[in-house]
Amino acid sequence: MVLYPTGGGTGLIGVWKAFNEMERMGWISAKRPRMVFVQAAGCCPIVTAFWTNKRFAEEHPNASTKASGLRVPKALGDFLILDAIRASDGTAVSVTDEEMFEITREVGAAEGLFFSPEGAACCAALKKLHASGWIRPEETSVIFNTAAGTKYIECFADFAL
Repeated sequence: MVLYPTGGGTGLIGVWKAFNEMERMGWISAKRPRMVFVQAAGCCPIVTAFWTNKRFAEEHPNASTKASGLRVPKALGDFLILDAIRASDGTAVSVTDEEMFEITREVGAAEGLFFSPEGAACCAALKKLHASGWIRPEETSVIFNTAAGTKYIECFADFAL
C-alpha cells in the first residue's frame, strides 16, 4: 500500500503512471499496491469526491491547513487521482492539523525524524486505517514524506513540539 499526501495530485498521478510504465517494460506484474490519498481535513476536495462517488472534485471552499502542500482547493488532475485510487482498491483519508502535529511530535521523539506536515498526515492516516481494520496485518505500507519539517518551521509555531 502507498500513502501519498497530495494537494494538487501530480505526485500521486506520477507514481501511478510509473507503475504502469514499469509493467509495460516487464519489470513488475499487473498487480498494484492499494493507493491511499491523504488530505488535510481543512482542504479535502478529493476525499469528499471519493466518498460521494463523484468523477470530479468540487472546489473546497475556505481551504485551511498549516500544511501548505495540502492546501489546494481544486486539483487539476482530480479525475486521474480518483481513477488511481479506485483502480487500486485504495481509499482517501483526511486528517486534522492537530493529528499531523501530534504525529510529528511522536515520530520525532521515537525515531529522530522531523516530518513535514504532509508526511505526518500520511502517518496519521496510517494510524486511522490500522485502527479501523482497513489495513490488513500482513500488508506492507510505504509512506511518502515529501519534504522535511525544517521547511515548515513557521507552521509549527502554534503547536508545541
